[in-house]
Amino acid sequence: MDFGHTSLRHLALLATVACKPPVNLTPPPAASPAPLVALSGASVMVGVGDIASCASRLSMGTAGLADSVLLADSVAKVDNAAFTLGDNAYEAGTTAEFDKCFTATWGDPNKRIMKSLHPAPGNHEYYTPSANPYYKYFGAAAGPIGKGYYSYGVGQWHVIVVNSEIIVDRAFTDANRREQMAWVQADLAAHKALCTIAYWHHPRFSSGWHGGNRNLTAMWQLLYDNDVDLVLNGHDHDYERFRPMTPAGAADTVRGITEIVAGTGGQELRGFEAIQPNSVYRIEGRAGVLLLTLGAAEYRSAFLEVGGRVWDQSGGKCH
Repeated sequence: MDFGHTSLRHLALLATVACKPPVNLTPPPAASPAPLVALSGASVMVGVGDIASCASRLSMGTAGLADSVLLADSVAKVDNAAFTLGDNAYEAGTTAEFDKCFTATWGDPNKRIMKSLHPAPGNHEYYTPSANPYYKYFGAAAGPIGKGYYSYGVGQWHVIVVNSEIIVDRAFTDANRREQMAWVQADLAAHKALCTIAYWHHPRFSSGWHGGNRNLTAMWQLLYDNDVDLVLNGHDHDYERFRPMTPAGAADTVRGITEIVAGTGGQELRGFEAIQPNSVYRIEGRAGVLLLTLGAAEYRSAFLEVGGRVWDQSGGKCH
């Protein structure tokens, strides 16, 4: 995809809507977003976490925004995907909540996002025993029933979906955790792509209300050892990007993994607590989606806010 043509014009239209800067935006944006850098032949991923609640209409906006990105004519010509980062239907991921809340927004069968959606489960899905409605609603797209981890390809990139509930929830056994780790190891060995993304719900690092979770360190170590480039998470209802880091949280510009938290899909938005080291960009109080443009050996990322502005245009090269 070439952001210098049709899709850039689409984003430029979004950017014409004036709004005040987010409350905790670091660093402050320019008055007008700079053009996104074109990546010849690139594919697109767009998604977010913490999405649908019948008590909030914000998910209507994020669904429409994500769908419009995938419907842009220059995007439609190449491989693309939509994704979720967990907590898809509030409050407990029940069948009724998926049917009434998620289907009315991200789950609309007429939307392109639903036709190309690759979900991840969150803790709210497991408020209903075994997250059964989640697996029933998404079917094969959610991976094996009861496991929820799987992988797929987008353009020249390999994408791994992890079930972080298996790691952080005491209802799962050590055998469950070992099984998922072994699967991720085998999947990475079987897919020697230059560029790889992994995503799940709970962040290893976060300045938000929930904060980071050290239980994810072993998973990060496995991904780090296999040169994974990006990790995407939700759980905290804000947007935050970290510079490339080691599993211990040290800056590493050579092999470090860039983490982006995007829990701004439609549920109640929250602020930040203790700002963590290597946090380079934070937005609170704004609903929006994460856009990734995936080239042959590099990527671009941006936060698209419902209402129009394009924030935090960044990117990097694959390991």
